Amino acid sequence: MSARGHLEVPSRCMIRELRDGDVEPFVNLRREALLDSPLAFAASPDDDLFSSSETVCEQLRGGPESVIIGAFRPHLIGAVGLYRDRLLKSSHKVHLWGMYVTPNHRRQRVASELLDAVLRHAAALPGVSRVHLKVSAATPGAQRLYERAGFRVWGIEPAGASYDGQTVADYHMAFCLEPDIG
Repeated sequence: MSARGHLEVPSRCMIRELRDGDVEPFVNLRREALLDSPLAFAASPDDDLFSSSETVCEQLRGGPESVIIGAFRPHLIGAVGLYRDRLLKSSHKVHLWGMYVTPNHRRQRVASELLDAVLRHAAALPGVSRVHLKVSAATPGAQRLYERAGFRVWGIEPAGASYDGQTVADYHMAFCLEPDIG
């Protein structure tokens, strides 16, 4: 069973946390993501923190509270990040960020496998009960993926992103790992 309660399909790729040797491939994948889908991400190639190898190394050292999970076939074809809120009153929340799968590997369950892995990781963190994310209206397939997993929209940010004369809304979504208590 997956973290979402569905039967698992045998993996066609290896899913694992990134390690030091994966930094450069991730930086390249991240740049590809920002160029391929500019309205899907808040960052652009010119201001993205994760275009820096040093920042990625720092992120990888933050585990298990801060991880990047990758899909390999055999090279890196997709990734998703997760970090925990550092403030005590909001430390029950983690944030999913940067989900991306290369175009020639889409529609092959790679994003679903990455999402399952990151939700399992979140569920294993003590005291974590909610997973939050932001998804662009420019990526309705991604929003459907999250909705199928059990994420629900809790807010809409009109004009959340603006690029090259286009403006799109951002949907803020949450997934409850435990029943809501208030």
